[in-house]
Amino acid sequence: MLEDLAARLRLRTNTTIFFTSAGLMITFLVLLLLFPEWTGETFTTGRGWVVTNLGWFFIFGVTIWLLFLIFMALSRFGNIRLGPDDSKPAYSNVSWFAMLFAGGIGTVLMFWGVAEPISHFMEPPRDNVEAFSVEASQDAMSFSLYHLGLHTWTIFTLPGLAFGYFIYRKGLPMRVSSVFYPFLKERIHGPIGRTIDIFAILGTLFGLAVSIGLGTQQINAGAAHLGWVPDAVWPKVAIIVFITGVAIYSIASGLDKGVKRLSNINIGMAIGLMLFVFFTGSTVFLARQIIESIGLYGQNLVPLAFWNDAMARYTDEQGWGWQGTWTVFYWAWTVTWSPFMGIFLAKISRGRTIREFVVGVLVAPTAFTLIWFSIFGWSAMDIDGIGGDGGEISAAVAESVPVAMFEFFEHFPLTLFVQGFALLIVAVFLITSTDSAALVVDMLCTGDGDPGPVHQRVFWGASIGFLAASLIVLAGDEGLVALQQVITVVGLPIFILVFAMMFALIKGVFREVPPLPRGTMRALRRSGMQAVPVGPEREQIADDEDVEVEGKEATPAD
Repeated sequence: MLEDLAARLRLRTNTTIFFTSAGLMITFLVLLLLFPEWTGETFTTGRGWVVTNLGWFFIFGVTIWLLFLIFMALSRFGNIRLGPDDSKPAYSNVSWFAMLFAGGIGTVLMFWGVAEPISHFMEPPRDNVEAFSVEASQDAMSFSLYHLGLHTWTIFTLPGLAFGYFIYRKGLPMRVSSVFYPFLKERIHGPIGRTIDIFAILGTLFGLAVSIGLGTQQINAGAAHLGWVPDAVWPKVAIIVFITGVAIYSIASGLDKGVKRLSNINIGMAIGLMLFVFFTGSTVFLARQIIESIGLYGQNLVPLAFWNDAMARYTDEQGWGWQGTWTVFYWAWTVTWSPFMGIFLAKISRGRTIREFVVGVLVAPTAFTLIWFSIFGWSAMDIDGIGGDGGEISAAVAESVPVAMFEFFEHFPLTLFVQGFALLIVAVFLITSTDSAALVVDMLCTGDGDPGPVHQRVFWGASIGFLAASLIVLAGDEGLVALQQVITVVGLPIFILVFAMMFALIKGVFREVPPLPRGTMRALRRSGMQAVPVGPEREQIADDEDVEVEGKEATPAD
């Protein structure tokens, strides 16, 4: 029956995955619109349980992933290519780095670049630190970089590496279930594999909807700050309709290349905005703080990576403490992006080695994030008065987090122009994200890298916008808090899937490149021989076959 329906609708997709994902999404939307209070209470209760009982799992899990990726890059497995052994990267390093920036940092940096450091500056995470003090400013920068540095990009890098390895090296379908081939074998094409894919698609849809919701709140807050529209629900819904409409026009008109160029232009605009703040602000102070922030991040990275705020059960009414509101929300939100970002990173990184992929995806965006936060965060805290009692930016954050960026620009020349410029940057980031997300969700349904029919992609683009608008309607005045409730609950099953990807990768690469017994390399060097070739070549060597290595006969056992 589903096959007949797909034929009548002229769809090219896996019917079970497509219709089940769409059906569950529509079911949620109906419940959301018909029973908003009950739905809101359900997600609030769910979030409380997740944060209280599994907050440690999110925090410790991402740190484990980071250590695993470092091991993969430094070990013998780092030489494995994401594709056939003779494949070469499709993009130069400069183009590759530019696309890494375009893919995952735009809206996040615009929203939190000022708001997060100021939030921690005025309400320090540590109980023994005085607000607005020098120590509070240093802690604010350390926590901000912890949240949006290596750990955030770890959440993107792990699934991206898994996709690149199993899809491009092993030739499996472009689906999340393909990563679990070492465990499921051909069952990835059955009910278990389809269930994994459906969960991944729903998580991606919710993650993107929350991101669009946060970006929309910032656009509306900025427009309201300028006196253009009221800060209310209906302007936010109107903004989402506009963004979704432009994205759908792009999809229907086949403007993918144009949108990609627009995305790169948008990154250039963001860099221009950052340089404007740097050169029109306290330039020498900011240059010194960029260097110091590297040291602050390095000094606090390990303690923060293992800090679970365990004593909050004695000091916090809810029992989950500061990290339940900030860190767990970040990791849950980011992981819902991971299927989308994983596919994106894998596609632009085909032909690179595991070592190149891990180092490039972790280090380059983290370095850019460090510079961005150092410039915007330290500028904001400097304007507010370090060692004083706070200022206008802190007051704006206390009233409305999304308005922080626009209050910040009140202290720079060309205020109105720069505020409008910032609004444009956020809007274009959201448009390109919606367009790209519709393509990726469609690929996760079809299982290949070719775009599906236009109307099929339009459906997913419209669904993302409609879901974001519904969340805004549900959220009401407490928008940010409500979105945090939803994404923390939705992020849990996706987090578990990504955790399992690590073990699938371990099994996959160990079968391809078995670890040498202890002392083997030392013995080979003493004998003048080298190890037997690794990768697909080694798999072709039978257990009883002799091979020639540098003029000396050796067997696989040797």
